[in-house]
Amino acid sequence: MFIDNDFPKLLGAELYRPHPAYIVEMAVEPVVVHDFTKQPGQTVQLDRYRFFGAPGTKTSRERTQDQTIGTANSRSIVKDKVLVSLREYTGPADPNNTNLPSTFKIARETLMTAQRLLLDTGNLNMFHQSIGSLTLLDDYRRWRDRVFLDELFKAESRGKSSDTQGGYYYPENPTKATSTSLPAYTAAQYASERFKFNVKTDLLEVVKGLRKRNVPVFADGYYRCIADPSFMKDMRADSGFREVARYPGMGQPNPLMGSQSPNSAVYGGGQYGQAQFVGGEPVMPSGFVFEGVRFFESTNMPSKTISVDIGDGNGAQTRDTPPALFFGPQSVGVGIGGPNAQVLINNNDDFSRFIILIWQLYAGFANLNKDFTTVGFTITETY
Repeated sequence: MFIDNDFPKLLGAELYRPHPAYIVEMAVEPVVVHDFTKQPGQTVQLDRYRFFGAPGTKTSRERTQDQTIGTANSRSIVKDKVLVSLREYTGPADPNNTNLPSTFKIARETLMTAQRLLLDTGNLNMFHQSIGSLTLLDDYRRWRDRVFLDELFKAESRGKSSDTQGGYYYPENPTKATSTSLPAYTAAQYASERFKFNVKTDLLEVVKGLRKRNVPVFADGYYRCIADPSFMKDMRADSGFREVARYPGMGQPNPLMGSQSPNSAVYGGGQYGQAQFVGGEPVMPSGFVFEGVRFFESTNMPSKTISVDIGDGNGAQTRDTPPALFFGPQSVGVGIGGPNAQVLINNNDDFSRFIILIWQLYAGFANLNKDFTTVGFTITETY
């Protein structure tokens, strides 16, 4: 009935299953290089491709009959090599200190009972719920989702975003006074709520900046945005945005076919950002399209704050700044070594009374091009 080797493999296979609560990796479509021979401490090479630059004019590319092209000025593929150091990552973490490792322990009797339930019903999700292993899976998915978010946030280090570089963008596009503060907004700006991210001005400016920087679009023809729920709330204050956000698609039965029928994200029905179900299995949200951007909502965003006077008469206060990440493809890369993510079992099982598990991953993550990302923020009134 109980075989040690089978259970970790069964549980480990679930680490690869996409989950609609954690959509960042699906939305980012990272560049992935998997080298099975590499171990922690070694490096994996990721390639960041660039274009040749100025296209020239019609006349500059014209050739005469007696002109020799030759090979003297031949050009190779333009790319930068990004070396990512592999690290070992494990979970869960210690409940009192997330920097320390921990383990997941299941009583053998609980597993045996759940195993019989699996044989009787064939419901794998119910099996994981009954032994609590969904908690271990959620820990891995939530951690990996946040890692990709943190890589995108590294674009903030470029400074204020513009038509030539990625970076941060606050409402009305101010430049930070210091690394932790913004210039004051006026009373008039407060009265018109211009300290909040505005669809008609700020969103259009962000999209214009992406296009002017020649950031490529995804295969469906759009940029993508992953937004905090509070950021999305301010966006939905615009009637045009709210109308489109009401009509997303029914979700993607196959997340790898995201380019199929992008307009169905507007006319498909259902509630925006929610996962629908096909044959009892959750499928990934398809988001919705507005002004050339496909929007997704994430509840896994880190908290961000900044000191700013929004013009309400209370002076400069440290206020919450819910973020949204606008980006194109090839923004993030991941190098993977060894066997990829897996669940491992501890042989110290207290005379076969318990099963002690961890998840393990050899990987390295990198922001491949900070100019492909704009980190947008809205500002809340609470402090």
